[in-house]
Amino acid sequence: MNYVANYLAKVKEAIDLVDASKIETLISWLSETRAANQTIFTMGNGGSSSTASHWVNDLVKGASYEKAERFKVMCLNDSVSTLTAYSNDVDYDQALVEPLKNFLEPKDLVIAISGSGNSNNVIKAVEYAKSIGARTVGLTGRDGGKLGSLADLEIRVPEPNMGRIEDVHMMITHAVSWSFIENERS
Repeated sequence: MNYVANYLAKVKEAIDLVDASKIETLISWLSETRAANQTIFTMGNGGSSSTASHWVNDLVKGASYEKAERFKVMCLNDSVSTLTAYSNDVDYDQALVEPLKNFLEPKDLVIAISGSGNSNNVIKAVEYAKSIGARTVGLTGRDGGKLGSLADLEIRVPEPNMGRIEDVHMMITHAVSWSFIENERS
């Protein structure tokens, strides 16, 4: 089997290991958050930051355009100037939690994406979110890391390869977004 066919076969195997019922729970939580006019925050590092940002686009435009109920959602790693200011002037571990403190309210929803589950800046943001009564979700990989046991809801891709973890995370975000685009959930 050539490399590409093998890689794709392993992505399919990784997808099959994801607990679909947890994705359904996330869809319910997003629907509840939207109905309560609360805010959703996403975040990640590296490739996971791209997934978090892309997901905001799917929810703000795709799942909200011409809808009676719209998502209020913000990606914490989208403000590069804020992210780098905190990283440079304070500490990278504070780069997500400090902006979150400006906006987060109890009952908001915080979704952290970390393939390793061990990104300190993500962990600190989730710890803060939990401390004020926000719901937390972790999209993780491998063994879930610290984020897996910290989040109220963990959706894990138990796969060692970071590329395949990120592939499946993107598929999860698309499945969630398209559940609202194609099937209006209220």
